[in-house]
Amino acid sequence: MSVHPIDRFLKLMNDRGASDLHLSVGRPPIFRISGRIEAIRYRVLTDDDFERLMRPTAPDRIWKRYLIDGDADYAYEVGGLARFRVNVSRQHRGRAAVFRIIPTKIMTVEQLRLPDSVHKLTSLTGGLVLVTGPTGSGKSTTLAAIIHEMNQNRAMHFVTIEDPIEFVHQNRKSLVSQREIGPHSRSFSNALRAAVREDPDCILVGEMRDLETIEMALSAAETGLLVFGTLHTNSAAKTVDRVINVFPSDKQDGVRLALSGVVKGILSQQLLRRKGGGRVAAVEVMFGAPTLAALIREGKTHQVTNYISQGRSRGMIGMDDSLRKLVGEDLVEPAAALEKALDKDEMRKWLQGQGHRVGDELGS
Repeated sequence: MSVHPIDRFLKLMNDRGASDLHLSVGRPPIFRISGRIEAIRYRVLTDDDFERLMRPTAPDRIWKRYLIDGDADYAYEVGGLARFRVNVSRQHRGRAAVFRIIPTKIMTVEQLRLPDSVHKLTSLTGGLVLVTGPTGSGKSTTLAAIIHEMNQNRAMHFVTIEDPIEFVHQNRKSLVSQREIGPHSRSFSNALRAAVREDPDCILVGEMRDLETIEMALSAAETGLLVFGTLHTNSAAKTVDRVINVFPSDKQDGVRLALSGVVKGILSQQLLRRKGGGRVAAVEVMFGAPTLAALIREGKTHQVTNYISQGRSRGMIGMDDSLRKLVGEDLVEPAAALEKALDKDEMRKWLQGQGHRVGDELGS
């Protein structure tokens, strides 16, 4: 494999334990390490520097699209080091790019410190499971861990649809067919339409970003397939609302009915800076049940948080409970938990009751 000028920055990124490398014309290169931005000791990048570093990393069709549209996503691999998810864009100072490292080794549910109840999702045979959270919260990593566990233990046919492919799964007990938007299909909706005809047991939709894709994912789950997908929401209640509100108002009752019948689980996660370095996820876990189906059908998503609280014996955990656990284990700062809390007033009271000093300046 040929060596490109960018590779030495990516090796340094890996050596320093950075999650991201930012390149921006008019600025030196920047790493993100344990959630913090840190500049590299290097000269300010010019447009010629950007072209020299970035052009060899992108396939011709991707680079042409970038020049026309102003942004593009793709994967880049440095042999013997790692794969990287790449975004190139244009901004007011000039061109920019971000490399995010994709670990070569897929981490397990245990290694990610996900709740034990997440293992329940690996035994499902049908329905819809959504993994949600902000950009960079580890959704792809969590999904990879779940798929990996199923691949190790079950004989299934997985079809993954991603933009770009991130974690590469080897065929173990299962057959894993991985498709990438661009080289393998024009769009998520087109790939999903084709995937249903490819005799799958499980389909992973890397991003449910538009009405057509969400509608097709719901339909696939209604036929009895197991469908995993991601959304950019930070709680189970907001996830349900987001799926429904994507649709026109005259279709929402039908979508509530469809969603209530297929939703089997929602994991919502946020990454926090870990004491001593690195990051750790706070994870909300919700499983489907007739009670939840009724709440969705009747438009009572404001009661979902209470439903999760009442489901603790089944392995459900609320986002704020997950944050409290991280504070109790001394893994994150109280201020960080307060910042991410869904109910900041209740979290502030709890922290004060635990003897932590939190004033109005935090989370208000």
